Parts: sequence; C-alpha cells; structure tokens
Amino acid sequence: MPIKGKFGPRYRVPFRRRREGKTDYRARYKMLLSKKIRAVVRKSLRNIFVQFIRAELGGDKTISTTKSVELKKYGWKYSGGNIPAAYLTGYLAGLKAMKLGINEAILDIGPQRSTKGSRLYAALKGLVDAGVNIPYNDVIFPSIERIQGYHIAQYAEKLENEDQELYKKRFSGYIQNGLNPRDTPTNFQEVLNKIAEEFGVEPPTLTKEEEEEFEEE
Repeated sequence: MPIKGKFGPRYRVPFRRRREGKTDYRARYKMLLSKKIRAVVRKSLRNIFVQFIRAELGGDKTISTTKSVELKKYGWKYSGGNIPAAYLTGYLAGLKAMKLGINEAILDIGPQRSTKGSRLYAALKGLVDAGVNIPYNDVIFPSIERIQGYHIAQYAEKLENEDQELYKKRFSGYIQNGLNPRDTPTNFQEVLNKIAEEFGVEPPTLTKEEEEEFEEE
C-alpha cells in the first residue's frame, strides 16, 4: 500500500520565519493594524534586547535599539540575561525612547512563551517605569524583590551556608570574576541611579508595598 502524503492538497507551506518559530504573523498583523510603534523585547541566555520599531510600507524601521551589554557602561557587574538586567535594559530603552519623542507603544514578544514574572515582563516593567505608555496588567510583572535581585542574593547566601561545594558550582562564574552574588541588589540600585542621572530624571521607587500588592493579586 502506498504511503499517504503528510499534507493534503489544500496544505499551504508556512512562511519561513513562521516555520522557524521566529514570527507569529497573526499577532504581527494585529499589531500592524494598531498603527502604533512596537516595543520589541527579545531574550537569549545571556542577553536582553529591546527595540522600538515602526512599520512602514517599505518594511520595518528600527528607531532605537538597546542591549543589556550596554549596562556595563553604568557599572553593571553581573549577567546580562537575568531579571534585574532585563528590568534595567527596559528602563534604559524606555528613557532612550522618551528622549526621541516616543511615549506610547505596544509590546511585541513575538513567538516567545508568555510566562508571568519572566525576563520579558521585567523588561516591560522597566519600559513602563521609564514613562512609556504600554498596555499591561500588573499581575504579569516579576515581584519587586526579584527585579532588584534579592532572590539571587538570598539563594547564594543559603547555598553558601548549607553547601559550599554546590555554592561554588552554581556561582562559579561570579567567583571567577571576583563577584559576590549577594551584592546584586546593591549593584542594581547603583546602576538604576546612574541611568536615571544620565537622562536627568528621578529613578523609580521600587517599594516593598508594590511587591506585597503583587503577591496578593
């Protein structure tokens, strides 16, 4: 018996970027209909990228690009791919956008999985705190404690006290670079202040009350 073809006669081959999981064309079409600038947030293991993109007849036009590696300029010592770095990258990207006259956008996370409290939404929180008007729901943000990096500091302290070998294994990159993971929240605040100072604005106040409200929802 002949083997039937995998696809029927009406099957349409998806666009290449759809096949590769790089573009959700249905979501993209809806965003284009809004005629608003897109705040595009992408992540890799060690980096966060935020771009402001305008759709034009000739194709997308990138207005502004911000990468977490830029945080080193402001004194960031730790990974460019964690939640605190994602927030700081979003905040820096938002201030750049405001300086260019962009005060409104819609979030574009592409085909990436939407997970509450993820790095994508830490970056969104930074964008919003910078003053960019982007529709959102508070429940999707990471807790303030995680944004500031306290979860990293607390986990490091716990491991160091309970299992020195595991601590050295999990935080080997920090140790090799002479960094103490427990200092992450302090470094976060220093970098946040320096970014705000460069743009002549007051840094956002990330308070305990905000975190408790998030946890109650």
